[in-house]
Amino acid sequence: MIEKRLDSSPIVYYTDGCDSSEWVLFLHAAFVNHEMFKKQFEYFKGRVNILAIDIIGHGKSTDAGKNDSIERMSEWISSILKAEKIKKLHIVGISLGSVLAQDFANKYPEAVASLACFGGYDINNFDSKMQRGNGLAQLKMIIKGLISVKWFAKDNKKISAYTQAAQEEFYEMNIKFKKRSFMYLSSLGSMVNNYKTEARAYPLLIGCGEHDIPMEHEAVKQWAQGEPGSETVVFKGAGHCVNMDKPEAFNQYMESFWKTV
Repeated sequence: MIEKRLDSSPIVYYTDGCDSSEWVLFLHAAFVNHEMFKKQFEYFKGRVNILAIDIIGHGKSTDAGKNDSIERMSEWISSILKAEKIKKLHIVGISLGSVLAQDFANKYPEAVASLACFGGYDINNFDSKMQRGNGLAQLKMIIKGLISVKWFAKDNKKISAYTQAAQEEFYEMNIKFKKRSFMYLSSLGSMVNNYKTEARAYPLLIGCGEHDIPMEHEAVKQWAQGEPGSETVVFKGAGHCVNMDKPEAFNQYMESFWKTV
Protein backbone atom coordinates (compact mmCIF):
# COMPACT_ATOMS: atom_id res chain seq x y z
CA MET A 1 0.00 0.00 0.00
CA ILE A 2 1.29 3.44 -0.96
CA GLU A 3 0.70 6.14 1.68
CA LYS A 4 -0.42 9.54 0.38
CA ARG A 5 -1.91 12.85 1.46
CA LEU A 6 -3.25 15.83 -0.47
CA ASP A 7 -2.08 19.35 0.48
CA SER A 8 -5.70 20.47 0.81
CA SER A 9 -6.72 17.72 3.24
CA PRO A 10 -5.67 16.30 6.64
CA ILE A 11 -6.64 12.81 5.48
CA VAL A 12 -3.94 10.20 4.95
CA TYR A 13 -4.95 7.58 2.41
CA TYR A 14 -3.51 4.44 0.87
CA THR A 15 -3.67 2.90 -2.59
CA ASP A 16 -2.74 -0.42 -4.10
CA GLY A 17 -3.31 -0.49 -7.84
CA CYS A 18 -3.41 -3.31 -10.36
CA ASP A 19 -4.55 -3.95 -13.94
CA SER A 20 -8.23 -4.15 -12.94
CA SER A 21 -10.63 -1.36 -13.92
CA GLU A 22 -12.48 -1.79 -10.60
CA TRP A 23 -11.78 0.38 -7.54
CA VAL A 24 -12.89 -0.36 -3.97
CA LEU A 25 -12.92 2.17 -1.13
CA PHE A 26 -12.71 0.76 2.41
CA LEU A 27 -13.98 2.95 5.30
CA HIS A 28 -13.10 1.71 8.77
CA ALA A 29 -14.93 1.69 12.12
CA ALA A 30 -14.47 4.26 14.88
CA PHE A 31 -11.38 4.18 17.15
CA VAL A 32 -9.26 2.03 14.83
CA ASN A 33 -7.76 2.76 11.38
CA HIS A 34 -7.49 1.43 7.82
CA GLU A 35 -5.53 -1.60 9.05
CA MET A 36 -8.75 -3.24 10.23
CA PHE A 37 -9.07 -4.27 6.56
CA LYS A 38 -5.64 -5.91 6.28
CA LYS A 39 -7.18 -9.34 5.54
CA GLN A 40 -9.16 -7.71 2.74
CA PHE A 41 -6.05 -5.98 1.39
CA GLU A 42 -4.25 -9.32 1.28
CA TYR A 43 -7.13 -11.13 -0.44
CA PHE A 44 -8.02 -8.48 -3.01
CA LYS A 45 -4.45 -7.46 -3.88
CA GLY A 46 -4.07 -7.85 -7.65
CA ARG A 47 -7.82 -8.48 -8.10
CA VAL A 48 -9.11 -4.94 -7.72
CA ASN A 49 -7.60 -1.50 -7.14
CA ILE A 50 -7.72 -0.66 -3.45
CA LEU A 51 -8.27 2.72 -1.80
CA ALA A 52 -8.31 2.99 1.99
CA ILE A 53 -8.28 6.01 4.28
CA ASP A 54 -7.71 6.91 7.89
CA ILE A 55 -10.82 8.85 8.98
CA ILE A 56 -10.11 12.22 10.60
CA GLY A 57 -8.77 11.75 14.14
CA HIS A 58 -7.80 8.15 13.41
CA GLY A 59 -4.57 6.48 12.35
CA LYS A 60 -2.32 9.07 10.71
CA SER A 61 -5.12 11.54 9.93
CA THR A 62 -4.59 13.53 13.13
CA ASP A 63 -2.85 16.62 11.78
CA ALA A 64 -6.12 18.50 11.35
CA GLY A 65 -6.89 22.20 11.53
CA LYS A 66 -9.27 24.08 13.82
CA ASN A 67 -12.12 24.08 11.30
CA ASP A 68 -11.65 20.48 10.16
CA SER A 69 -14.42 18.09 11.17
CA ILE A 70 -15.86 14.72 10.24
CA GLU A 71 -18.60 16.52 8.28
CA ARG A 72 -15.99 17.26 5.60
CA MET A 73 -15.01 13.64 5.02
CA SER A 74 -17.12 13.31 1.85
CA GLU A 75 -15.55 16.46 0.43
CA TRP A 76 -12.06 15.14 1.15
CA ILE A 77 -12.84 11.73 -0.32
CA SER A 78 -14.11 13.42 -3.48
CA SER A 79 -10.83 15.35 -3.72
CA ILE A 80 -8.89 12.10 -3.38
CA LEU A 81 -10.91 10.50 -6.19
CA LYS A 82 -10.16 13.45 -8.46
CA ALA A 83 -6.46 13.31 -7.63
CA GLU A 84 -6.35 9.57 -8.34
CA LYS A 85 -8.54 9.95 -11.46
CA ILE A 86 -11.17 7.56 -10.08
CA LYS A 87 -14.59 8.20 -11.62
CA LYS A 88 -16.60 5.42 -9.94
CA LEU A 89 -15.90 2.87 -7.21
CA HIS A 90 -17.40 0.29 -4.87
CA ILE A 91 -17.65 1.48 -1.27
CA VAL A 92 -17.42 -0.74 1.82
CA GLY A 93 -18.12 0.81 5.22
CA ILE A 94 -18.00 -0.77 8.67
CA SER A 95 -19.86 0.93 11.57
CA LEU A 96 -18.70 4.59 11.48
CA GLY A 97 -17.42 3.86 7.99
CA SER A 98 -20.94 2.94 6.90
CA VAL A 99 -22.21 6.35 8.04
CA LEU A 100 -19.52 8.12 6.01
CA ALA A 101 -20.14 5.82 3.04
CA GLN A 102 -23.81 6.83 2.99
CA ASP A 103 -23.02 10.51 3.41
CA PHE A 104 -20.68 10.31 0.42
CA ALA A 105 -23.33 8.43 -1.60
CA ASN A 106 -25.88 11.14 -0.75
CA LYS A 107 -23.57 13.89 -2.00
CA TYR A 108 -21.76 12.15 -4.87
CA PRO A 109 -24.07 9.37 -6.13
CA GLU A 110 -22.52 9.47 -9.60
CA ALA A 111 -19.23 8.18 -8.13
CA VAL A 112 -20.78 5.08 -6.51
CA ALA A 113 -20.67 1.72 -8.31
CA SER A 114 -22.07 -0.16 -5.27
CA LEU A 115 -22.59 0.52 -1.58
CA ALA A 116 -22.03 -2.05 1.18
CA CYS A 117 -22.68 -1.09 4.82
CA PHE A 118 -22.11 -3.31 7.84
CA GLY A 119 -22.82 -2.62 11.51
CA GLY A 120 -24.55 0.64 10.62
CA TYR A 121 -27.97 2.20 10.19
CA ASP A 122 -29.89 4.17 7.57
CA ILE A 123 -28.71 7.76 8.12
CA ASN A 124 -31.54 9.12 5.95
CA ASN A 125 -34.26 7.46 8.05
CA PHE A 126 -32.81 6.96 11.52
CA ASP A 127 -35.58 6.19 14.03
CA SER A 128 -35.59 8.80 16.83
CA LYS A 129 -35.92 6.22 19.61
CA MET A 130 -33.06 4.17 18.22
CA GLN A 131 -31.04 7.33 17.73
CA ARG A 132 -31.39 8.24 21.40
CA GLY A 133 -30.37 4.75 22.47
CA ASN A 134 -27.38 4.80 20.15
CA GLY A 135 -26.34 8.24 21.40
CA LEU A 136 -26.53 7.17 25.05
CA ALA A 137 -24.40 4.08 24.39
CA GLN A 138 -21.82 6.20 22.58
CA LEU A 139 -21.74 8.76 25.41
CA LYS A 140 -20.98 6.03 27.96
CA MET A 141 -18.12 4.74 25.84
CA ILE A 142 -16.70 8.24 25.33
CA ILE A 143 -16.70 8.89 29.08
CA LYS A 144 -14.67 5.71 29.58
CA GLY A 145 -12.32 6.76 26.81
CA LEU A 146 -11.73 10.18 28.34
CA ILE A 147 -10.85 8.54 31.65
CA SER A 148 -8.58 5.85 30.20
CA VAL A 149 -8.09 4.78 26.60
CA LYS A 150 -6.85 1.35 27.73
CA TRP A 151 -9.96 0.81 29.87
CA PHE A 152 -12.10 1.98 26.99
CA ALA A 153 -10.29 -0.29 24.51
CA LYS A 154 -10.67 -3.37 26.73
CA ASP A 155 -14.44 -2.91 26.84
CA ASN A 156 -14.73 -1.76 23.24
CA LYS A 157 -13.00 -4.82 21.77
CA LYS A 158 -15.73 -7.07 23.23
CA ILE A 159 -18.46 -4.95 21.65
CA SER A 160 -16.66 -4.57 18.33
CA ALA A 161 -15.52 -8.13 17.64
CA TYR A 162 -16.63 -11.64 18.53
CA THR A 163 -13.62 -13.90 17.94
CA GLN A 164 -10.62 -13.74 20.26
CA ALA A 165 -8.21 -13.01 17.41
CA ALA A 166 -10.32 -10.14 16.07
CA GLN A 167 -10.77 -8.69 19.55
CA GLU A 168 -7.02 -8.54 20.11
CA GLU A 169 -6.42 -6.97 16.70
CA PHE A 170 -9.09 -4.38 17.42
CA TYR A 171 -7.61 -3.63 20.85
CA GLU A 172 -4.11 -3.04 19.46
CA MET A 173 -5.49 -0.43 17.07
CA ASN A 174 -7.90 1.10 19.62
CA ILE A 175 -5.22 1.86 22.23
CA LYS A 176 -3.52 4.14 19.67
CA PHE A 177 -6.62 6.34 19.48
CA LYS A 178 -5.91 9.70 21.13
CA LYS A 179 -8.33 11.30 23.59
CA ARG A 180 -8.34 14.62 21.74
CA SER A 181 -9.67 12.84 18.65
CA PHE A 182 -13.06 12.38 20.31
CA MET A 183 -13.79 15.99 19.36
CA TYR A 184 -13.79 15.09 15.66
CA LEU A 185 -16.73 12.73 16.24
CA SER A 186 -18.89 15.29 18.05
CA SER A 187 -20.64 16.51 14.87
CA LEU A 188 -21.45 13.03 13.54
CA GLY A 189 -25.15 13.55 14.26
CA SER A 190 -25.27 16.35 11.69
CA MET A 191 -25.22 13.70 8.93
CA VAL A 192 -28.45 12.08 10.13
CA ASN A 193 -31.86 12.62 8.49
CA ASN A 194 -30.64 15.39 6.17
CA TYR A 195 -31.37 13.68 2.86
CA LYS A 196 -34.36 11.93 1.37
CA THR A 197 -33.36 8.58 -0.08
CA GLU A 198 -33.78 8.61 -3.83
CA ALA A 199 -33.90 5.60 -6.14
CA ARG A 200 -30.37 4.25 -6.19
CA ALA A 201 -28.61 3.73 -9.50
CA TYR A 202 -26.33 1.18 -7.83
CA PRO A 203 -26.84 -1.93 -5.67
CA LEU A 204 -27.03 -1.63 -1.88
CA LEU A 205 -25.85 -4.33 0.52
CA ILE A 206 -26.75 -4.12 4.21
CA GLY A 207 -25.30 -6.50 6.79
CA CYS A 208 -24.16 -7.31 10.30
CA GLY A 209 -22.87 -10.20 12.38
CA GLU A 210 -25.16 -12.67 14.13
CA HIS A 211 -23.56 -11.75 17.47
CA ASP A 212 -23.94 -7.99 17.05
CA ILE A 213 -26.21 -6.19 19.53
CA PRO A 214 -30.02 -6.45 19.11
CA MET A 215 -30.23 -2.74 18.24
CA GLU A 216 -28.03 -3.34 15.19
CA HIS A 217 -30.17 -6.24 13.98
CA GLU A 218 -33.25 -4.03 14.29
CA ALA A 219 -31.47 -1.23 12.41
CA VAL A 220 -30.65 -3.60 9.54
CA LYS A 221 -34.24 -4.86 9.49
CA GLN A 222 -35.71 -1.34 9.36
CA TRP A 223 -33.27 -0.22 6.70
CA ALA A 224 -34.01 -3.23 4.50
CA GLN A 225 -37.74 -2.62 4.81
CA GLY A 226 -37.24 0.97 3.73
CA GLU A 227 -35.25 -0.08 0.67
CA PRO A 228 -36.82 -3.29 -0.65
CA GLY A 229 -34.37 -3.41 -3.56
CA SER A 230 -31.43 -3.87 -1.21
CA GLU A 231 -29.63 -7.10 -0.34
CA THR A 232 -29.08 -8.16 3.28
CA VAL A 233 -26.67 -10.59 4.90
CA VAL A 234 -25.98 -11.73 8.46
CA PHE A 235 -22.57 -13.35 8.92
CA LYS A 236 -22.53 -16.43 11.13
CA GLY A 237 -19.94 -16.43 13.89
CA ALA A 238 -19.31 -12.70 13.59
CA GLY A 239 -19.91 -9.68 15.76
CA HIS A 240 -19.91 -5.98 14.90
CA CYS A 241 -16.79 -5.90 12.70
CA VAL A 242 -17.74 -8.74 10.41
CA ASN A 243 -14.73 -8.34 8.13
CA MET A 244 -12.37 -9.00 11.06
CA ASP A 245 -14.32 -11.86 12.65
CA LYS A 246 -14.98 -13.80 9.44
CA PRO A 247 -12.58 -12.45 6.79
CA GLU A 248 -12.80 -15.40 4.40
CA ALA A 249 -16.60 -15.43 4.30
CA PHE A 250 -16.66 -11.65 4.07
CA ASN A 251 -14.15 -11.49 1.21
CA GLN A 252 -15.92 -14.14 -0.83
CA TYR A 253 -19.31 -12.53 -0.30
CA MET A 254 -18.04 -9.11 -1.36
CA GLU A 255 -16.38 -10.54 -4.46
CA SER A 256 -19.65 -12.19 -5.43
CA PHE A 257 -21.63 -9.02 -4.73
CA TRP A 258 -19.40 -6.87 -6.93
CA LYS A 259 -19.73 -9.32 -9.82
CA THR A 260 -23.48 -8.62 -9.91
CA VAL A 261 -22.88 -4.93 -10.64
